[in-house]
Amino acid sequence: MKLLERIREGVFLMDGAMGTQIQGQSVPKSAWQGKEGCNELLNLTAPGIVRQIHTDNFRAGSDAVETNSFGSSPITLGEYGLSERAREISRAAARVAREAADDLSTPDQPRFVFGSVGPGAKLATLGQISFDDLCDAQQIQIEGLLEGGADAILLETCQDLLQIKAGLVAFDKVVGPKSGKLLYVSVTV
Repeated sequence: MKLLERIREGVFLMDGAMGTQIQGQSVPKSAWQGKEGCNELLNLTAPGIVRQIHTDNFRAGSDAVETNSFGSSPITLGEYGLSERAREISRAAARVAREAADDLSTPDQPRFVFGSVGPGAKLATLGQISFDDLCDAQQIQIEGLLEGGADAILLETCQDLLQIKAGLVAFDKVVGPKSGKLLYVSVTV
């Protein structure tokens, strides 16, 4: 069953709060590699922890999970000196979630993966980043998420209309307007 078909069937539950759930785990100091707080790095260094969170969410009844990629754009990862690994980290985030989804999917209850693209810490509207740089960064993140197996992309916690526009442009550059892939946007104030 395809994602849009499943959503049209009725109630669709999705997890959330990956960062909070990671904080509740016993993450070995070595997994942080000196970059404490970079939850996205754990997709590479402690994938079992991330996968277990996804598995727990599916077992609790979620139809879909969000990847551990809220801050996996080159811009946000740059704060940890990891810009060059953005695509790799994003791909790993989707792959870990995809594995959990595939393990727990059944014909009667398919499970799905939403690639999480967070807002980052720089707003184009405030001139903190150029629109083109933001678009390029989101494109790298989206490419990695889709390569890793995300069923859809979620631009989340958006507070800047230029961020949303950059995400739409980046998404279209990656998949094209007629791909059938879904893009969702959540807005906050």
